[in-house]
Amino acid sequence: MSSVLFASVVRVGDGLPLSASTDYEHDRELHDTRKHLKALSKKLPHFPDRCTFASGPYNVNFTSALGVCYMMVCLSSYPSVLAFCFLDELQKEFLVTYDSKRVAAAVRPYSFIQFDVVIQRTKHRYNSPRSLSTKINMADMQTELKLRPPYRLTPDDLQAANGFSPSRSSAKYKGIAPSQTLEPVTLPGAVSCVLSVLCGGLNLLRGVHAIESVLQCFLFAYFSVWRNVKSFLALGLVCVCNMYLFQLRNVWQILFHVAVAACMTLHTHLRRPLGKAPDYNV
Repeated sequence: MSSVLFASVVRVGDGLPLSASTDYEHDRELHDTRKHLKALSKKLPHFPDRCTFASGPYNVNFTSALGVCYMMVCLSSYPSVLAFCFLDELQKEFLVTYDSKRVAAAVRPYSFIQFDVVIQRTKHRYNSPRSLSTKINMADMQTELKLRPPYRLTPDDLQAANGFSPSRSSAKYKGIAPSQTLEPVTLPGAVSCVLSVLCGGLNLLRGVHAIESVLQCFLFAYFSVWRNVKSFLALGLVCVCNMYLFQLRNVWQILFHVAVAACMTLHTHLRRPLGKAPDYNV
C-alpha cells in the first residue's frame, strides 16, 4: 500500500479545490479522512500556515503560501519531514506553472486538473523514499520543522471547522494565523493602556507648546523688525526736520544781522552834527 494516498491544491480564501489526484482507494477510513480534509479546507484562513491532523491510521498535512494551500493524506507512520517535503515540492511546481492572477480568476472547481500529472509524478517518487534524490532539501526541511513545528489540530478544531462550538473556549494557534477570540484584559495590560494614554496626552501637550513657542518666536521676530523699521523712519524724519530747521535758523540769523547793521547805520547818520551856514553879507 502506498504511503502518500491523496493530494490536493486548494485556494485559501474560499476553499475552492483547484487540482487533486484522481486515484481513489476504496477504504472507509480513508473516505472519512478525505471528508475531514474537505472540512478543513473550508476554514484555512483560521489555521496556521503549517498544520497536521491525525485521523485514525492516517494523517492530513497541509501548508499554505500566497493564497494557495497544498494538502495531502498519508499514513500516520509516514515521516513528517517527507510529507512536508512533498508539499513543498508541489508548492514550487504550482508556483512555476500558475500565477496568482489565474488562481484568483478561477471560478469552477478543479480548474487546474491538468496539474494532476505533477501530483502523480511526485507521489510516485515519495512513495519510494529510497529513490529520492532530495536529501539536501530533506535536511533543510528537517531543520525548519525543528525550528517551527507544524501545529497539531485536534477534533475540537475540526468541529469548529464544521460549524460546531468546541468543548473548550478556543484553540490557541501557533504561527501567523489571526486569533479568533480576545483574551480578558489583565492588570499589567490595563496599566500599560493607561500609561499609553497618559503618554499620548503628554506628547499632545508638548506638541501644542512647541507650536506656541514657534508662533511666539515668529511674532517676536516680526515685531522686532517692525520696531526697528519704525525707529529708522522716525530717526530719519528727525534728521530731515533738524536739517530744515538749521537752514531756516541760518536764514533768520542773516536777516537779523542785516537788520541790525541797517539800524546802526541809520542811527549814526541821525546823530551827526549839522555844518555851519554860509555868510551872505560879506
